[in-house]
Amino acid sequence: MTTPTTPPPTPPARGRRRAPSRMERAAGRAAALQRPRVLLALLLLLALTCVMLLDGYLRAEVGGDQRVRTGASASDVPDAVLDGGPILTFPGGQATTVSVPDKTIVLTFDDGPDPTWTPQVLDILEKYDVPGTFFLVGSMVARHPGIVRDMVEQGNEVGVHTFTHVDLSYQSQARVTREIEQTQLALAGAAGITTTLFRAPYSSQTDAIDNYSWPVYESLGEDGYTSVFIDTDSDDWKRPGVSKIVEWATPEDGEGASVLFHDAGGERSQTIEALPKYIEKMKAKGYTFTTVSGATAEQRPASDAPASTGSGDGLQAAHHEAAGATLYEGKALITAVAVAEWTVPALSAGLVIVGVAVMGRFAMMLVLARRHHRQRNRRRFGWGPPVAGPVSVIVPAYNEKECIEATLRSLARSTHPVEIVVVDDGSTDGTADIAESLGLPGVRVVRQANAGKPAALNNGVRQARYDIVVMMDGDTVFEPDTVRHLVQPFADPSVGAVAGNAKVGNRRTLIGAWQHIEYVMGFNLDRRMYDLLRCMPTIPGAIGAFRREAVLQVGGMSDDTLAEDTDITIALHRAGWRVVYEEHARAWTEAPGSLGQLWSQRYRWSYGTMQALWKHRRSLTDKGPSGRFGRVGMPLVVLFQVVTPVFAPLIDVFTLYSMLFVDFRAALLAWLAVLGVQLVCAAYAFRLDREKYRYLLMMPLQQLAYRQMMYLVLIHSCVTALTGGRLRWQKLKRTGEVGTGAGAG
Repeated sequence: MTTPTTPPPTPPARGRRRAPSRMERAAGRAAALQRPRVLLALLLLLALTCVMLLDGYLRAEVGGDQRVRTGASASDVPDAVLDGGPILTFPGGQATTVSVPDKTIVLTFDDGPDPTWTPQVLDILEKYDVPGTFFLVGSMVARHPGIVRDMVEQGNEVGVHTFTHVDLSYQSQARVTREIEQTQLALAGAAGITTTLFRAPYSSQTDAIDNYSWPVYESLGEDGYTSVFIDTDSDDWKRPGVSKIVEWATPEDGEGASVLFHDAGGERSQTIEALPKYIEKMKAKGYTFTTVSGATAEQRPASDAPASTGSGDGLQAAHHEAAGATLYEGKALITAVAVAEWTVPALSAGLVIVGVAVMGRFAMMLVLARRHHRQRNRRRFGWGPPVAGPVSVIVPAYNEKECIEATLRSLARSTHPVEIVVVDDGSTDGTADIAESLGLPGVRVVRQANAGKPAALNNGVRQARYDIVVMMDGDTVFEPDTVRHLVQPFADPSVGAVAGNAKVGNRRTLIGAWQHIEYVMGFNLDRRMYDLLRCMPTIPGAIGAFRREAVLQVGGMSDDTLAEDTDITIALHRAGWRVVYEEHARAWTEAPGSLGQLWSQRYRWSYGTMQALWKHRRSLTDKGPSGRFGRVGMPLVVLFQVVTPVFAPLIDVFTLYSMLFVDFRAALLAWLAVLGVQLVCAAYAFRLDREKYRYLLMMPLQQLAYRQMMYLVLIHSCVTALTGGRLRWQKLKRTGEVGTGAGAG
């Protein structure tokens, strides 16, 4: 719809291959530069999806499994294990249990680290010079690596408690391996160590091992892991009271015990209060405290005992320094999780903002569009004395042989007196000859070397004989009354330009129908709103009228941006002219017929709009009419046409995420509710424009497919703007499908 600066190549002589021109080579280089930016836009969306999946995995939303097995048979489990001590190893492949020595306590803590409770537990242990053994959930380690680092440096021992806290008896061997290995990577990244200790989620004493969990312990034992169970359970997760926690954690008759507490997984204030009391009580009874490694060492000969099992400086016997790939992969995991921990909350906040903005926009459009329609369609409404004088219609044309005849014949049937100035911008397909051969009255053809649409329009303005000029595209068809309706607002001397009602003529295809919905709802409903707010951002290139005086005052059509229509509209606002919308002035235009052409067009529109906004950024601080547009129109355009659409994919991404991993029914209902609001807005827009409602049946599919493409186009445009890219205009292929009967469908 905009004239290109580069004509298509002349057909080569038969039998010879024509070398590409300098302009064609430049255009090819420009197109080649865009491909990496498209890829970058897609990579950004892929990265966003990966970050969300990682965050969901950390929070057990992705791959979460809440099943806990109870009451299963233990017929395959050796009696020596069921009746043995809480420390299970497999030296030489033989299951062996170890008991905690008498008058000895192994303090174990599950489900951490937690940023609230774990540091308090560590402070208590340090105060009483008591070591602890912490069985850590890998996802929590990845989210709070600093706590784990402090834990290890303090001399405590750590073990694996899986990555997502699932019952491993329900999981495949691959899932079991993944749960263990990912936790080890998290430990390596957080504290530079790995561990040989393991405690299964939902485990308790050895007599609770069943036929489903036993193969898991055997497999891990073969890999060198020590599985740790308990002798006494404080049941602190039940929050029974401090005295009960202390009582239940106390072993009988001076026996040694592996004791279970929790430093995460819920509100643990009772645990924090009970722990000092418990330590003091057990020390008063003559008990000592050690780690799992310390308890195991006491059952071995002294020569095999580890150098340090308390809160000293050496590594615990169960710990091994991480090195090589394990260390670097662990650090990469911690970094990725840190990014996810920051990104997802930010995206969630952005989702709320976008949701409010989207719903606010819908509300504004409905309220203001209704007010606009009632105001402009009142019986006594008028702009002033009827405008009956002739006007000049400028038709810039570049290779429009398929469309130019229908365009000019529609103008010839105008009920308002017009002169028609066809500015042929160096066409190579005979467009100018076709226009002249029609012999229509009032048609003048002006030929110029190819210079682009802005130059063609400016040439037309210079050639125009009348004070009001109508600008249209060479692929657009006017109704007989279009020009008459379009020029009536000029009865108001403050009006400098009028935007008409652009319609999609080729709406019989799926892509055309989608664009038809977008034009009626997204463009024309918007224009009603912007009209009332006196900050219309764009007069469509397909149909717009201008005071010749106003166009000349702002310097004519500029080629500074790829959206010359938006550029001049903002310039007119800044010069103090009023820009209005005339809904009854309808034009039928040919929308892109393929996804590739649609991408090229919308990419140019989006990028050109950003260029125009940047060009007129000083209006934000100007005074008078320019400042009014800057402080009202500019923020609305940036919010509704750039920021909100860029972040709108968050709605779909979060919806899809929630459907797959959280609550399918609730997410689907939320999506349908948003779709319902959009349908209401679209139906009202169709009612105002007197369009057939049947096209709205395609709206759900439009939301699933077409809208996603528009998101990518806008993101692509933003990437181009941020990377300083320069986009060359690309000519759309025309079919001439839109004729004088375009409105019949």
